Order: sequence, then C-alpha cells, then structure tokens
Amino acid sequence: MVAIAPSSSPRLTPLPEISRVAMISVHTSPLSALGGPDAGGLTVYVLSLAEQLARTGVEVDIFTRRFDAETPDVVELAPGIRVLTVTAGPAEKLHKDDLYCILPTFASEVATYVVESGRRYDIIHTHYWLSGWVGRILKRYWDVPVVHMYHTLAHLKNDATPGQPIESPLRLRVERELIGAVDQIVAPNPDERAELVWRLGAKNCQVCTLPPGIDLQIFHPANVSQARANLNLPDAPIVLFVGRIDPIKDIHTLLAAMADLICNCEADNLPYLAIVGGELDDDGRPIGSLGTVVTKAEALGIQDQIIYLGSRPQSELPEIYSAATVVAVSSRYESFGLVAVEAMACGTPVVATRVGGMRFTVEEGVSGLLVPPADPTAMSRALNEVIGNRSLRSAMQVGARQAAIRFSWHTVGAAMLRMYERLAAGERGESPCYDTIYAS
Repeated sequence: MVAIAPSSSPRLTPLPEISRVAMISVHTSPLSALGGPDAGGLTVYVLSLAEQLARTGVEVDIFTRRFDAETPDVVELAPGIRVLTVTAGPAEKLHKDDLYCILPTFASEVATYVVESGRRYDIIHTHYWLSGWVGRILKRYWDVPVVHMYHTLAHLKNDATPGQPIESPLRLRVERELIGAVDQIVAPNPDERAELVWRLGAKNCQVCTLPPGIDLQIFHPANVSQARANLNLPDAPIVLFVGRIDPIKDIHTLLAAMADLICNCEADNLPYLAIVGGELDDDGRPIGSLGTVVTKAEALGIQDQIIYLGSRPQSELPEIYSAATVVAVSSRYESFGLVAVEAMACGTPVVATRVGGMRFTVEEGVSGLLVPPADPTAMSRALNEVIGNRSLRSAMQVGARQAAIRFSWHTVGAAMLRMYERLAAGERGESPCYDTIYAS
C-alpha cells in the first residue's frame, strides 16, 4: 500500500513557489531511443518527472552531454521542458566509465550557459552519480539546493554479481562523497533508504522515499488480439522482456528458464519470448549486445521461439505490454522495477526476481509472482503457473492494474514538488518530505 505521513506540525508560513528546475543527466539524454546501452529506466524517469512538473507550471531544463554532431543545442520537448545538449569531450558516445574526466568541463559549460542566458533555478535535481558530481559544483555557482537520486547504487550492483564486480572503486567513492555534498536524496524504496543511511552514512532526515511514477493515462490495458495483430505477434503464450541487454538484467537466466519452459510444453502451444531492447540492423537482425542473446538461444535450441522487437519508443510500450501473456523481469538488482509497474498498469501479470524495489512493487499472488534471482528453474515454474492457470492469470490481470494505480505520477509528482518547496524555504533540520510516499 501507499501511505502518506502527515506533517508533525502545522505550517505557519506559505512555501515558496518553484518556478524553474535544472535537471542534470550527464550520461543519458531524454532524446535517446529507449533500450540502448544507457537509455533505460533513468531516461524514462527524468522525462516523466519533467512532464509532471511542467503540468503544474514548473519550467524544467534538462542538461545532458552531446554525443553526436547533429543534435541541436536546445530542443523544446514540450511546453515548459527543454533539453540542453552540452559539449564536453568528443561529440561521440563514450562508455560511462570514461565520462568522469570530462565532468569539470561539463559543469563549466552549463554554468557559462546559465550566466549568458540570464536564467536562474530554484532547485538542481541530479540523476546518477556522474550528474551528482556536477550538481555539487553547480551548487557553488548558483547557491541553490541540490536534490540527488542515485537510481542505482554501486555497492548493491556489485553485491548482486559476487566475484565479478561491475562498478568501479571510483564510483563507490564518489557515491559516498555525495552524501555530504547534496541537500536531499531521493530513494526509490525503503531498502535503498536503509542502505543510504546505514552503509553510506546519510542522515535519516536527508533521505526521502519516493518511488518513480507512471502515467496511467498512457499505460492502461488494451485489447490483446488487436495488439498482437498490430505487432504481428503469434497467437500463442508470449513472455515479454523489456530492458537493456546488460549483465545486471540477467537475460541469460531468462533464456535458460524459457528453454526449460518450452521443453515441458505441448508442441502445438509452445511459448515465445519477445525481447524489447538492444539493436537490430536494417533487415531486423540482432546486432551488438543482442548477439550474445542469439548465441545463447541457439545453444539452448530455442532460437525459433525468440522474437526480437529491438528498441521501441515509450509510446509503443503499452500496446506491447498488453499483447504479452506475462512480463518477465529477471534482473539481479532493480532499484524500483519500472518495467514491472508499467506492465502491471497495462493489466499484464509479472514474474520478477525478489530483489530491490520489486519486493515492494510486485504483490505476490496479486499482481505477479516473485522468484529468487539467477534461478532459471524457479522462473520457469512461475512462468508456467501464470501461463497455464487461466483463473490465476485473470485474477492477476485485475490485481496488476489495481496495484499499479498507487504509483501514479499525479501522486508522486505532487510529493516531489512539495519536497522542492520545503528545500527552497531553507528547511534542513527536519526531513523536507512533507508527504512521504512509500510501498510496503
């Protein structure tokens, strides 16, 4: 459920109005196609929050790094929302680990633009550790509060892949240093809040637990038959994966689960795995990171049951979710599990790993089933249960939509704006989360 904690004392003075917010998203741009190497849930979150703020009259400028020569310096995505592409380093795609050395240039270019344009901001909201580093520099220039969201924590990602840490000591160090450099931290779930307090040393009053939101007017159930016809999908059980092809998403465990599931199904009703994410060439053939998926599928003998849909814009996802029988989230770590909640909003049951925020977003037996991470047998059994038990699936289709309603951007965005207002008023001694939304 979602609870709203009332203020401990009545407010005697009005809160200041927030007119303009600077969002910093160094390594990923809202202009990028979803499903690419660095364009996933964070990108969706930044754009969706900006849209919700703009609906309330707040102007949002999103600063991101230039990775090509074609993108205009300023793009107005919607009334009140601008994406400002900043040149820092070569105008080409760089790996995230190579961006740290160009952060001073990025911060300097942003500060120069703001001086020359005469703009001012009430709040700086930074996303991911690279942007957090930039935010603490801009705070010195502008003397405005900084709100930071880690989106993922390096030590939790490393914990999820024991023996093969995937995040650098540099990131670990910077994430810890940001605790003392920003004014407020947004945690997407109660567990991550506890990690920030107990392992990174944040103050209790410094962390607000605010889950990401979803637009329920966009994500809603559609007719299954029509959706499949529009997408040219077969009339068969369809397991859907949506996400980046990244080790932390652990699609290889899902492939192994599909092999087990297919082995135990009737030959005339074999399930398909549809994959949204990764790159396809002009002929629709998987390339890049999707090549490892093709190799694994061929080794398992299930290549004929895989459908590669490639990266898709956010606007197409509701129909894709609605076309699926069940959505599988096989991640070893998820700070929130946005894909799971989007699927639930479309009335599609979820089978997800019991990690991170998904323990709070997916209601066991109501909107989906939870399984241990890196366990293909458990995932196969859960997928089979949802696919094979029509009454359970029908109940979950209703329960999924109801469970997702609590994460409406209308509610989450309002809570975020109140937090901004209290920070702008100078409140630091007590948590500025007047209304704290959390899942339990």
